[in-house]
Amino acid sequence: MSFKIGVDGGATKTECILVDEAGAVVARQVAPGCNPNVAGAEQARLIITDALCALLAEGKRVVPGIRISETRLFMAGSKGFWQEIAEELVDFGSVTTGADSLPVLELATKGGAGLVLHSGTGSFVAARDRSGVVHYAGGLGWRFGDPGSGYDLGRRAVSRALLELQGWAPASRLGPTVRDHTQLGEGADASAVTRYFYADTEPNRRIGALAPAVLRLASEGDHTAHQLIVDSAGELLELAVRVATRLFPGEPVDELSAGLSGPILTHPVVLEALAPRSPLALVPVTEAPIEGVRRLLMRG
Repeated sequence: MSFKIGVDGGATKTECILVDEAGAVVARQVAPGCNPNVAGAEQARLIITDALCALLAEGKRVVPGIRISETRLFMAGSKGFWQEIAEELVDFGSVTTGADSLPVLELATKGGAGLVLHSGTGSFVAARDRSGVVHYAGGLGWRFGDPGSGYDLGRRAVSRALLELQGWAPASRLGPTVRDHTQLGEGADASAVTRYFYADTEPNRRIGALAPAVLRLASEGDHTAHQLIVDSAGELLELAVRVATRLFPGEPVDELSAGLSGPILTHPVVLEALAPRSPLALVPVTEAPIEGVRRLLMRG
C-alpha cells in the first residue's frame, strides 16, 4: 500500500498528515508555526524536521514497516529555503514543495479556475487561470501591509487608539482595549503604549493578537472598530478584484469561484461588511487548509 505525507506550514501552525492510498488519515501531527521569515531559519528547520519525524514514528506504530512514497510541503516563506529542506529529507519518499496558498485555493475552487482570499497572521490572494496556471498576489509580510490580516487589524487598532489617547480622535472602545492589551494600567498614556509596542521583541505577534478584540468590538456595535475592519479587508478585496479582472478578461467576475478563507475573512462581521461591496460572489471556505493538502495529495 502507498502512503503519502502532506504538510501545511504557516506562521502560526504547522500541520502534518500521513494518508493511505485511499486518502484516509493514518496519523496527524501539529507543531508551532515554521515560516522562516517569522521563526527564523534554524527554528523553522527544527520545527519541520521534528514534526515529520514524530509523524513518521506514529505511522510506524500504526502500520509497522510503513514506507512513504511521497511527501508534499505546502509552506509559507522562502521557496528556496524549503527546497533546500526538501533535498535534505530522507525516508520520506519523493519530497516536493509548494506555496501555502495552494491548499486553500484547492478548497475554494476544487481544482478548477477561480481565486481565494485568505487571511490569518498574514494575507494573500491566490488564483488559478483557465489554463491551470496558479498566480499569487499580496502576501508581502507584516512589515509591508498584508491588508485584512490579523496584524493589519491590530496595527490599525493601535494607530487609532494612540490618536484617541493623545486626544486627537474621538474616543471609542479601541483606546481602552489597546491599553488593556498592554497591561500598563488605566493611567498609561499614548507615549507609554507606544514604548510598549516598540520595545516588544515580537511586535508582529503582539499587535496581531489584537485582531480578535477588534472583531469582538465590531460585532458588539462599535462603529470605529467596524470601519477599521471594512478599510482593512476592503483593501484585500480590491486586490482580489484586480487579479480577477486581469486573469479572466471579459468574463463576469460574479460567476467565478471566489472563496474566503481564514478566521478573519469568514467571521460574520467581515462577511457582512464585504458582501455589499464585492463584485465577486464570495463563498466562505469552511474546511481547514490541511483538508486542501489531503485533496492535493490525492490528485497527485
